[in-house]
Amino acid sequence: MSTIGYETWAVDLAEVGAVYPFQGHEFLMTLLGVAFWIGWHRIQFVREGRHLDKARHIGDPDKITKALERY
Repeated sequence: MSTIGYETWAVDLAEVGAVYPFQGHEFLMTLLGVAFWIGWHRIQFVREGRHLDKARHIGDPDKITKALERY
């Protein structure tokens, strides 16, 4: 069963044309992917920083220091 009208793929693909969606938009998709990747890491960096700031204020600093000195 074919959705593009070809009964067989035994043809010269250079004559077929695009065999994947969004052909011609590779550069735009790459830019969007990189922007998403950098944005995601920025969001995670900020959230993790907040979490670590909260964790620093929990507990007695002297007890934590003593516990860490044992090891």
